[in-house]
This record gives sequence, structure tokens and C-alpha cells, in this order.
Amino acid sequence: MPSSRDVVFVDGVRTPFGKSGPKGLYAETRADDLVIRVIRELLRRNPNLPPERVDEVAIAATTQIGDQGLTIGRSAAVLAGLPKSVPGYAIDRMCAGAMTAVTSVAGGIAFGAYDVAIAGGVEHMGRHPMGEGVDPNPRFLAERLVDGSALIMGMTAENLHDRYPAITRERADSFAAASQEKVAKAYADGKIQPDLVPTAVRSAERGWGLATADEGPRPGTTVEGLSTLKTPFRPHGRVTAGNASGINDGATGCVVAASEVAEELGLTARMRLVSYAFAGVDPEVMGVGPIPSTERALRLAGLSISDIGLFEINEAFAVQVLAFLEHFGIADDDPRVNPYGGAIAFGHPLASSGVRLMTQLAREFGERPDVRYGVTTMCVGMGMGGTVIWENLGWEGVK
Repeated sequence: MPSSRDVVFVDGVRTPFGKSGPKGLYAETRADDLVIRVIRELLRRNPNLPPERVDEVAIAATTQIGDQGLTIGRSAAVLAGLPKSVPGYAIDRMCAGAMTAVTSVAGGIAFGAYDVAIAGGVEHMGRHPMGEGVDPNPRFLAERLVDGSALIMGMTAENLHDRYPAITRERADSFAAASQEKVAKAYADGKIQPDLVPTAVRSAERGWGLATADEGPRPGTTVEGLSTLKTPFRPHGRVTAGNASGINDGATGCVVAASEVAEELGLTARMRLVSYAFAGVDPEVMGVGPIPSTERALRLAGLSISDIGLFEINEAFAVQVLAFLEHFGIADDDPRVNPYGGAIAFGHPLASSGVRLMTQLAREFGERPDVRYGVTTMCVGMGMGGTVIWENLGWEGVK
């Protein structure tokens, strides 16, 4: 029986995230081509990694049909030019798809089945709206296994506001405005651009172009402006387009490896996977999912919340992040949380977002040798949460 090996995060990249719809960046770009671009960029940026040393390609998509179907991990690997000997597969855990791609291959690396893997995710919500082609079993509602609101993400966020009455719309709007401001600052400071891969886009009307920045951020967003937005999920509700993530297209990918293999190949390991956990919650309040998954991941790691120096929390909805912070006694504006901003500004192409969180955490770790541990966490449709705890390999205590 092989003994467990340390798993390290080597590098992560993503396409700029586009707005979904007929006028969005990727309206006429295939989903699989976004993944191919990411895989090729990972290989270009890591010339010490021989393509034949990649043992697995795991790519997530929530809606696995059309150009997001055909076992996308394998088909994108072949199209990206990896040797035909490199296998691949597809994953679906809704919003936590890319996160699950990473934890799945990490388990294989720790066990000794793989040395190096590429993991990521894609979602083209313009071509494939969430839930396209699905046929939910009528027993869900007929037998009251879930509340009817469980299948509409915005309704689950309104339910979360009900559960946490202290999280007002004003708090959600303030958090959203701060996210936009942090993203604008991160862009101005050149923090985001190093991990974006310029991606060719085409339009029958406008011809070819190059996507080099996220399309979603709205610099200059104010709480006053957000307060005027409609609440589409409930009359006089608290969830708006401004305090939730957008509907987006984009792809992410990363290289993970066994620690000693990264060293052997001369790859720079940026962070070590300490523990991970997934947890289930009532689907109608899926936004609380990161709370039990984080508690479990901390328990597995033998850590407490006070040991965590950086948090990358996916901002599906402001209320969901605020519920997490409230539970753990963390202030709404704690500087450890989403220092570069989050999905309210960047966007949330469902299955791809988990690796965006990891890539940003790795970049933040590089700037913060004083921080040892960080968390990437997200809520997941159908009532789940996912959390991965990472150790900063540049932590000054190591030296």
C-alpha cells in the first residue's frame, strides 16, 4: 500500500470571464476552446513540465452537453495537443466542479496513482443556461424532499436572509460595493492580469478580437446605486443583480503535483494541500454550505478558524459570504477575506470558479510570507459546501 504523499499547487490560469448572452465576450466562442486555451497556457508557462508527464486531465462543467459534453477532460486534452496517452474525464458538482476536479486528482496523487495532473472547469452559461436539458424527478417536490425554492438559486439566497435577519440588504449591498472596489484596485495594482490568458474571440459582426480582462466588474459601484436595484426573486426582497454574482462564461485550470515530483521536474510549488471537505445542507439554504464544510476541513487539519490568515470565499451571493463570516465571528470588512474582491465583480462561471479562488490565493500567499494557512471555500447548488485548506510554501516560518 503506498504511503500518502504531499500534494502541491504549482500554477493556475484562467480566461478572462465574459458576460453571458448574445453580446458577451464569448457569445460565438466554443466552451471547449476556452478549456483548450487554458491547458495550452499552463504548458507554455511551465516548460519544465513534459506534456507526457501529465497523468490525468480532470475538467468540470455543470451542464455537460453540446460543446461542454463529450467527456470534456479527455476531449480538451486531445484538442490541446497533449499526447494521446494522457487520459481525462469530466466532473459535475455544480459550482464546486473545478474544486472537486482538484480534490479528486489530489487524492490520486496522494495515493500514488498520479504524479502530475491538470484540473479545472468551464462554464459557458450563454450557450448552456444552468439546468438546460435536465429533468428533475417530481418526487423532489411531490414528497417534499426539498422546498420548491431549492432549484432557484436567488430564492435560496432570499431564504438565507430569512435565516439570518441581521444580514440586511444594506449589509449585502455594502459588501458588494466593497467587492467591486477591491477588484478595481487589484486590476489597477496588476494583481489579476498575471493569471489571465489572453483569449481569441470572434464575432460574425465584428470579426476577431482578444479578451484580455474580465467583462463583469463595474468600477465606481456605490451602495446608493445598488440600493435602487430591483429584487427579482421576491417583492421587497434583499437579493439583487448587484449583490449577487453575474451569469458568465469562462474557464480555469491548474497544475497539481506530488511535492517530490514538482521538485524533480523543477516546478515551483506555491502551496500545499492540507485538507479538504464537502458537506451537505438543506438545498433551500444552500448558501450555508461552506460553514459545515469548513468546520470539517479544519477538524481534519487539526486547525481552528483563528489559524487561517487568508480566505477566498466564492461570492455567489453577498448574503452567503456574510453568513459564513457571521458564523465564524469575522467582520464583514475583514482584510483577510477576498483581498482582491470576488465573484460579485469577476463573475461566476459555475464549474470553473473553484480554481479561480485557488489561483488568487496562491498569488496572495506570494505577497504574504507572514501567512501560513489559507482557505478556498464555496457554496454549491442542491445544498452543499466545499472547502480546501492550503499551506503557504513561502511562509517565513518554513525558513
